Amino acid sequence: MDIRTDLALESLSAEELPESVHIRIRGKAFRVTEIVIDDDSCLDSIGRGRGRYITLEGSCLSRFSEDYELMAQELAQELSALLPDGDILVVGLGNNDITPDAIGPQTAAKVLATRHLSSDEDFGEEFFTSLRRVSAFAGGVMGQTGIETAEIVRAIAAELRPAAIIAIDALACTDVSRLGTTIQLTDTGISPGSGVSNRRQELSEKLFGVPVIAVGVPTVVDMHTIVKSLTGKKINGELPNMMVTPRDIDRLTERASQLLAFGINLALQPTLTFEDVRGLF
Repeated sequence: MDIRTDLALESLSAEELPESVHIRIRGKAFRVTEIVIDDDSCLDSIGRGRGRYITLEGSCLSRFSEDYELMAQELAQELSALLPDGDILVVGLGNNDITPDAIGPQTAAKVLATRHLSSDEDFGEEFFTSLRRVSAFAGGVMGQTGIETAEIVRAIAAELRPAAIIAIDALACTDVSRLGTTIQLTDTGISPGSGVSNRRQELSEKLFGVPVIAVGVPTVVDMHTIVKSLTGKKINGELPNMMVTPRDIDRLTERASQLLAFGINLALQPTLTFEDVRGLF
């Protein structure tokens, strides 16, 4: 039976780590696990290629933590390490009409777009020249547009020529405890829908010619995986399956997207303080 997960941390077996895989643990507000894979030798065994996979595990993101500011700053710090200098295109992946899939669009809507400000004569130049040029959009899903998301992003990237792309999406996991408590960052791009067996064309550096930083929060886990984890028994793959999401998914989506937007805005605009970014919402 295939295990449906988008999390690199869940793809690894601690007892059988290949020599090309290195793990580092750190973090304060989050438990941060960084997995560095040196080459593509693990593609067949764990389905992960060369790159960096950073997992931030903490308390439930549907609740406001006393460490919220520290969480946002730690997320920004981890994301900043993956970003090159230059213009950034932020893409919210997913369907805003389906709550477990709406984290991407809702986060993109909260990202400070600044590309238009540097050329707007109505604004003074002194402040805005200190801001990185950022563009943000959410293009929906193929079922709504009839167009592959990768095709839309490629067309926009060809026009804007960003130094990197940040792609935000809802993810799938295998461990129920990671639902809504985990954030994954990776510099390897993303294949939308892969965790729920609806894989679309990947968004990657190979396709766009610039780094694609994927940011996501797991919002679903499949029922077969839950039953297997509770019983330890192998599940008949012919039995009906379904995707399960937390009971408070509306609140989780809203608050997780806000935290992601906080971290992304702080990472992209280091001249802004936490209070500056809070004023945007």
